[in-house]
Amino acid sequence: MSSNDLKIKRFIAQKLAGKESLSNIQKLVNEEFGTKLTYMEIRILASELEDVDWKAFDPAPVKKDEEAEVEEALPASGTVVEVSKLVRPGTALSGTVTFRSGSKAEWYVDSYGRLGIENLQGENPTEEDVREFQKELQKQLGR
Repeated sequence: MSSNDLKIKRFIAQKLAGKESLSNIQKLVNEEFGTKLTYMEIRILASELEDVDWKAFDPAPVKKDEEAEVEEALPASGTVVEVSKLVRPGTALSGTVTFRSGSKAEWYVDSYGRLGIENLQGENPTEEDVREFQKELQKQLGR
Protein backbone atom coordinates (compact mmCIF):
# COMPACT_ATOMS: atom_id res chain seq x y z
CA MET A 1 0.00 0.00 0.00
CA SER A 2 1.42 3.36 -0.97
CA SER A 3 1.66 6.23 1.48
CA ASN A 4 -0.90 8.10 -0.61
CA ASP A 5 -3.38 5.19 -0.23
CA LEU A 6 -2.84 5.32 3.52
CA LYS A 7 -3.46 9.10 3.54
CA ILE A 8 -6.65 8.59 1.51
CA LYS A 9 -7.86 5.87 3.89
CA ARG A 10 -7.24 8.13 6.89
CA PHE A 11 -9.11 10.93 5.11
CA ILE A 12 -12.04 8.59 4.35
CA ALA A 13 -12.13 7.41 7.98
CA GLN A 14 -12.17 11.01 9.21
CA LYS A 15 -15.02 11.95 6.87
CA LEU A 16 -17.00 8.83 7.76
CA ALA A 17 -16.64 9.74 11.43
CA GLY A 18 -18.19 13.09 10.48
CA LYS A 19 -21.15 11.20 8.93
CA GLU A 20 -20.31 12.21 5.34
CA SER A 21 -21.88 10.07 2.62
CA LEU A 22 -19.58 8.03 0.39
CA SER A 23 -20.58 10.05 -2.67
CA ASN A 24 -19.54 13.28 -0.90
CA ILE A 25 -16.35 11.60 0.28
CA GLN A 26 -15.58 10.62 -3.31
CA LYS A 27 -15.80 14.27 -4.39
CA LEU A 28 -13.71 15.43 -1.43
CA VAL A 29 -11.00 12.79 -1.98
CA ASN A 30 -10.73 13.63 -5.66
CA GLU A 31 -10.46 17.36 -4.87
CA GLU A 32 -8.09 16.97 -1.91
CA PHE A 33 -5.73 14.43 -3.48
CA GLY A 34 -6.06 15.34 -7.16
CA THR A 35 -7.27 11.83 -8.01
CA LYS A 36 -10.10 10.42 -10.09
CA LEU A 37 -11.21 7.57 -7.85
CA THR A 38 -14.57 6.05 -8.71
CA TYR A 39 -17.36 5.60 -6.22
CA MET A 40 -16.65 1.85 -6.19
CA GLU A 41 -12.97 2.44 -5.41
CA ILE A 42 -13.98 4.68 -2.49
CA ARG A 43 -16.38 1.97 -1.26
CA ILE A 44 -13.64 -0.64 -1.42
CA LEU A 45 -11.21 1.56 0.49
CA ALA A 46 -13.90 2.35 3.06
CA SER A 47 -14.75 -1.34 3.45
CA GLU A 48 -11.13 -2.02 4.39
CA LEU A 49 -11.37 0.34 7.38
CA GLU A 50 -11.68 -1.55 10.63
CA ASP A 51 -12.91 1.02 13.14
CA VAL A 52 -15.96 2.31 11.28
CA ASP A 53 -19.36 2.01 12.95
CA TRP A 54 -21.41 1.24 9.85
CA LYS A 55 -24.60 1.07 11.91
CA ALA A 56 -24.29 4.80 12.43
CA PHE A 57 -25.19 5.23 8.76
CA ASP A 58 -28.41 3.21 9.06
CA PRO A 59 -31.66 4.91 10.03
CA ALA A 60 -31.72 5.50 13.78
CA PRO A 61 -33.88 3.10 15.79
CA VAL A 62 -36.94 4.60 17.42
CA LYS A 63 -36.62 5.03 21.18
CA LYS A 64 -39.62 4.47 23.48
CA ASP A 65 -40.03 8.18 24.36
CA GLU A 66 -40.00 9.09 20.67
CA GLU A 67 -42.72 6.61 19.65
CA ALA A 68 -45.57 9.05 20.25
CA GLU A 69 -43.87 11.64 18.03
CA VAL A 70 -43.30 9.03 15.32
CA GLU A 71 -46.92 7.94 15.40
CA GLU A 72 -47.97 11.54 14.86
CA ALA A 73 -45.54 11.82 11.92
CA LEU A 74 -46.70 8.60 10.23
CA PRO A 75 -47.89 9.03 6.67
CA ALA A 76 -51.61 8.63 6.06
CA SER A 77 -50.97 5.15 4.64
CA GLY A 78 -49.38 3.96 7.90
CA THR A 79 -46.36 2.64 5.98
CA VAL A 80 -42.97 4.00 7.01
CA VAL A 81 -40.10 3.85 4.51
CA GLU A 82 -36.54 4.82 5.41
CA VAL A 83 -33.71 5.18 2.90
CA SER A 84 -30.28 4.22 4.23
CA LYS A 85 -27.51 6.77 3.70
CA LEU A 86 -25.04 3.96 3.17
CA VAL A 87 -25.65 1.83 0.09
CA ARG A 88 -25.25 -1.89 0.69
CA PRO A 89 -22.95 -3.81 -1.65
CA GLY A 90 -24.78 -5.13 -4.71
CA THR A 91 -27.55 -2.52 -4.50
CA ALA A 92 -28.19 0.92 -5.91
CA LEU A 93 -30.40 1.92 -2.94
CA SER A 94 -31.54 0.25 0.25
CA GLY A 95 -33.38 0.87 3.49
CA THR A 96 -36.12 -0.38 5.76
CA VAL A 97 -39.90 -0.48 5.65
CA THR A 98 -42.53 -0.89 8.34
CA PHE A 99 -45.85 -1.88 6.83
CA ARG A 100 -49.22 -0.74 8.12
CA SER A 101 -49.72 -4.26 9.51
CA GLY A 102 -46.61 -3.85 11.70
CA SER A 103 -44.41 -6.21 9.69
CA LYS A 104 -40.89 -4.93 9.06
CA ALA A 105 -38.43 -5.68 6.27
CA GLU A 106 -35.34 -4.46 4.50
CA TRP A 107 -35.74 -3.29 0.92
CA TYR A 108 -33.28 -2.69 -1.90
CA VAL A 109 -33.10 -1.62 -5.51
CA ASP A 110 -30.48 -3.57 -7.45
CA SER A 111 -28.29 -2.21 -10.25
CA TYR A 112 -30.97 -3.21 -12.80
CA GLY A 113 -33.62 -1.13 -11.02
CA ARG A 114 -35.46 -4.13 -9.59
CA LEU A 115 -37.08 -3.64 -6.18
CA GLY A 116 -36.70 -6.42 -3.63
CA ILE A 117 -37.72 -7.08 -0.03
CA GLU A 118 -35.81 -9.35 2.34
CA ASN A 119 -35.42 -10.19 6.04
CA LEU A 120 -39.17 -9.89 6.63
CA GLN A 121 -40.19 -9.86 10.30
CA GLY A 122 -43.86 -10.60 10.76
CA GLU A 123 -46.59 -11.58 8.33
CA ASN A 124 -46.21 -11.34 4.57
CA PRO A 125 -47.33 -7.91 3.32
CA THR A 126 -50.63 -7.76 1.48
CA GLU A 127 -50.88 -6.41 -2.06
CA GLU A 128 -52.18 -3.16 -0.58
CA ASP A 129 -49.16 -3.03 1.80
CA VAL A 130 -46.82 -3.41 -1.17
CA ARG A 131 -48.61 -0.67 -3.15
CA GLU A 132 -48.42 1.68 -0.15
CA PHE A 133 -44.73 0.83 0.28
CA GLN A 134 -44.03 1.66 -3.37
CA LYS A 135 -45.88 4.99 -3.08
CA GLU A 136 -44.02 5.94 0.11
CA LEU A 137 -40.70 4.93 -1.44
CA GLN A 138 -41.41 7.14 -4.46
CA LYS A 139 -42.18 10.04 -2.08
CA GLN A 140 -38.93 9.47 -0.18
CA LEU A 141 -36.86 9.33 -3.36
CA GLY A 142 -38.58 12.38 -4.76
CA ARG A 143 -37.34 14.59 -1.90
